[in-house]
This record gives sequence, structure tokens and C-alpha cells, in this order.
Amino acid sequence: MASNIPDIVISRLPIYLRALERLAQEGYEVTSSLELGKRLGISSAQIRKDLSHFGGFGKQGTGYRIAFLTEQLRQVLKIEREWDVALVGAGDLGNAIAHYKGFANRGFHIVHIFDNDPGKVGKQINGGFTILPIQDIPRVIQESGVRIAMIAVPAEAAQAVADTLIASGVKAILNYAPITLKTPPDVHVQYIDPVIHLQRMTFYLNYTP
Repeated sequence: MASNIPDIVISRLPIYLRALERLAQEGYEVTSSLELGKRLGISSAQIRKDLSHFGGFGKQGTGYRIAFLTEQLRQVLKIEREWDVALVGAGDLGNAIAHYKGFANRGFHIVHIFDNDPGKVGKQINGGFTILPIQDIPRVIQESGVRIAMIAVPAEAAQAVADTLIASGVKAILNYAPITLKTPPDVHVQYIDPVIHLQRMTFYLNYTP
């Protein structure tokens, strides 16, 4: 089924899920595509169309039960379980990622951290992780069965790191390095580069020197 659903639709599902979780925190039990659309700036028709790819989650005139739709989206996104994640790079960015508290309550748990700096290897990070040498990636990833990794290394090192991770069995990579990775078709890559987003935003700004 996944191959028949546009990636842009999949990319909106976590946004819907986040909005539903916020509604639940605010005490709501039922919502509608119109209410979600107002909160997210997405048309209600688009939301209904996106959700229709996965079956009927609500009834016309009664809306969506938030708890039910939340659970269904978690199952669609396969985050009803916890995913172990490896992090490569223990510099300033990697350190910040390791300390970020938002992963654990959304289905992701960093279990290994790697770096190639002898000054960092063996040290503790985030109160319990021992930074492992990058040479240990194949053994550790294969032994632990980790399938998701985050890359937070300089651009010039990112492709080699990705190649090692993929050869070790990783199938999904979140890449913070400012470079487009070359990967096999069965490996899914997402990119996070704040500079690209800033450059995109400046297009819309009026600037008077």
C-alpha cells in the first residue's frame, strides 16, 4: 500500500497526529477536518483526501474521535512501537540531538552514539551513553538490529558514514549534514538543513537596504 501513496501525503500525517495530540491535551474528544484545517492552514478537503488513503476514520456530520484517529495514525506511521535509533556525530549538533527530550515520547529512542574524535570516544553523553568509535558501527548496528540512524557529521564525512550505516543494515536516515546523499532505492532519507529553509523564507521577504 505504501508504494501507492504519494510521499507528500505521508509527510502530512505526522502534522495531523501532532495536532490531534494537542487537541487531546486541551480536553477535546472529537474534531473535524474543518477544525484541523483551521489549526494547520490546510484545507479540510485535503485532510479528508489524505485520510481516505487509509480507510474511513470518521462519519460525515459527526467528525473524528480524536483518540481513535490518533491511534490509527500511529499504526499507519508504525510508531505504536518504539524504534531504536543510532546517532553518528557527537559534536555541538549531535550533543544537542542526544539531549533533545522530544524523541522518547514519540516513539524513538537513541540507543547508540558514534564519533571519530578520539577525544570524545569513551566519554559519557546525556547521562548514560558512552560515545563509541565510528569503526564500531558495523558490529554494533548488526548486533542490535537498529534500522534508523541520524547523521550529524560535517558534509565531507556524511556520504562515507551513510555508506557504512547502509552496509550495516540501516534502512532509514535522517541527515543533518548539508549534502545530498547517494543511497539505494530501498533506503529512505530525510534532510534537515536550517540554512535551506532560511534561504527559502528570504524569497518572501521585502528588503530595503
